[in-house]
Amino acid sequence: MARLYERKLLKEIRKWAGKRAVIVVTGMRQVGKTTLCRMLFDEIQSDNKVFLDLENPLNRRIFQEADYDNIWANLGQYGISAGRKAYIFLDEVQLAPDAIRAVKYLFDHYNVQFFLTGSSSFYLKNLFPESLAGRKRVFEMFPLDFEEFLWFKGVKAEMPPGLPQKDKRKNKISHERRTKLYEEYLAYGGFPRVVLESDRSAKKAIIGDIYTSYFEKDVRSLSDFRDIARLQDLILLLMRRAGSKLNVLRIASELGLSRETVYSYLSFLEATYFVHLVSPFSRSPDREVSGAKKIYLCDSGLLNHMAQVSSGTLLENAVFNVLKANEDVHYYQRRTGAEIDFILKKSGIAVEVKETGTHSDMRQLKKLSASIGLKKCFVVSKNFVPAKGFIPVTEL
Repeated sequence: MARLYERKLLKEIRKWAGKRAVIVVTGMRQVGKTTLCRMLFDEIQSDNKVFLDLENPLNRRIFQEADYDNIWANLGQYGISAGRKAYIFLDEVQLAPDAIRAVKYLFDHYNVQFFLTGSSSFYLKNLFPESLAGRKRVFEMFPLDFEEFLWFKGVKAEMPPGLPQKDKRKNKISHERRTKLYEEYLAYGGFPRVVLESDRSAKKAIIGDIYTSYFEKDVRSLSDFRDIARLQDLILLLMRRAGSKLNVLRIASELGLSRETVYSYLSFLEATYFVHLVSPFSRSPDREVSGAKKIYLCDSGLLNHMAQVSSGTLLENAVFNVLKANEDVHYYQRRTGAEIDFILKKSGIAVEVKETGTHSDMRQLKKLSASIGLKKCFVVSKNFVPAKGFIPVTEL
């Protein structure tokens, strides 16, 4: 049996097992949602539990009852008893919209905790009735960050939380040991199947399969787009512009689409975790700040495989994916062109990403950060700089 590796998110979800809440795990296809939930399923000390894959039509049929009490009777064939607390795991719940209403009813009338997985935040949010507000806890899952990547590679690593701590505890020896692994992480990304595969050609094939699967399953099953080929054209165009501001009018003209269609495609791509849009930073209305959003892809390996982008763009995309997992990320740019790659508004931190960080980069970042009221700033770089304020990507 293949070894199962624990994800950071599992520790957070464990805290909710057994509590009066519906647990929802959402994220892009093949990031490991099912594996995580199966690990949690195995840990629950009860035999009054069942794991149902809703890609199986027979499992979907369980919830196709006008009388929801009959669903509980249907679950009896899996050993679920009403006499004690039950744990029901529903995988790929977006494929059975009717199941959501049943979940709400059963949660209200029986001693049961539900664990649901789905690959679209937008559709899951729309499926849940408002009456479940306050009763559900939603967890978003992403491809592996570099720390998890190291775990999957059998390397012991414990990254300190928060950029100030990472700066204080950086270590040149550990950085040098991890450099080659980080290059692999940049080139092939953090999808678990890809990370666990050792053969490079097989890695590329799996990445291609993930991309194809996204279209065959998420796009076709969740969207009502008539012209999927145009959506593919948009994705390839967006990949080439990763890390750049989007000019929707120009994109629409280039693809022969209306602006409304482009916005619709972008909303879908973001809701299914394929891309992330980053808004400009502003403490108050500032005419120097453009309203255009920047775009980043969900995974550096997917970006590297599907588009010819610079090594700097690949690095910036990878750093963004680490930062956004912890809090909202913005960017800042003046009309003069001076900019800050990322701003963590809640933490009040400015971050600049460089392949080769220099003291000149730090001076410029400090000056620009101070002009917008930010006192804390860091340069994240591929090279190791011992000076304060520089964080090597291998320890992010």
